[in-house]
Amino acid sequence: MKAIAFHLPQFHPIPENNEWWGAGFTEWRNVAKARPLFPGHRQPNLPGDLGFYDLRLTETQIDQANLAALAGLSGFCYYHYWYAGRLLLEKPLELLLARKTPKFPFCLCWANHDWTAHWSGRHDMLVKQTYPGKEDYRAHYEYLRKFFEDGRYIRVNQKPVFAIFKPNDIPQVNSFVDYFKTWALEDGFGGIHLIALDGDLRLLGSGFDALAPHSLNIALEGYLKHKRNRLKNMVRHRLFRYPRWVIEYSELAPFFQNSLCDGITTIPTAIPNWDNTPRIGRRGVVLSSSSPEKFAEHLGTSITGFINNNTESEHILLIKSWNEWAEGNYLEPDLMYGKAWLETLNDFIDKTNGSGANNG
Repeated sequence: MKAIAFHLPQFHPIPENNEWWGAGFTEWRNVAKARPLFPGHRQPNLPGDLGFYDLRLTETQIDQANLAALAGLSGFCYYHYWYAGRLLLEKPLELLLARKTPKFPFCLCWANHDWTAHWSGRHDMLVKQTYPGKEDYRAHYEYLRKFFEDGRYIRVNQKPVFAIFKPNDIPQVNSFVDYFKTWALEDGFGGIHLIALDGDLRLLGSGFDALAPHSLNIALEGYLKHKRNRLKNMVRHRLFRYPRWVIEYSELAPFFQNSLCDGITTIPTAIPNWDNTPRIGRRGVVLSSSSPEKFAEHLGTSITGFINNNTESEHILLIKSWNEWAEGNYLEPDLMYGKAWLETLNDFIDKTNGSGANNG
């Protein structure tokens, strides 16, 4: 089993964020100013060992890689932002590529959503995602190719892995897939292993190699089908000014992925924690009472579908996420639990790979 954690390359200032949110802005500003919004609300969640780091620094990326390796992770999946040739938050990835260090494996996920100010309560469209067509797809592929060529880049069946955040937003997605797979074959990569996040089974027929339920919204939809759950949250939100959704971690975890995901064509996503109130306040979602112990239980159920499935294939488990601190969604050490999130993951991976779970 390969466990791969999503990684947010946000924690460094960029001109756009300076313009939109003030000089020197990073998500650390939201993290540090967070406060409890209801009794028992665990805020602020602050970083432990790594502190309020800057991702442009070599030592930061090395420290992250060392911690991830000790936790048993097989790599990071970095969010990558391409807007018809315009790049955002690209500096940490380009520095990673240029330095050839750390040696820790990685792959990329195209976060092809609009860049908006919705998190702040505004409705500004900051950068609109567009899909101009083949010429732009070619330019995008050529930018990505230098990453695919890197010896650290994660591969499945010798093919570089590339995930897409919102595949259904791409017009004529079949053509997009055909272009990328053809170009990757021509360049000697043997093709490209495409993973669709939050897509449906029809995407497998469009050439995607795997689906991975990734969005918290999927879990919320399942949880909120029960009227009692909707009513409970509505009352607390309107009468007691709780955040929009406050849900016990253990109640939502079963809805986060299909327990029958086989880790090959359907990839499960495990989530250690979530609380995006530092970003959006009372409009946020809180998975309350999350803990390393409950995360361990969730990890166990997330790979139920691995057993007795294609014993010769490598299974993948995605972890959301490594460092989305402003959404309370992280594995990195914090002041509350220290390295316990990482130790929990390491224990789970050791037991899973050591017990022969992949061998049925």
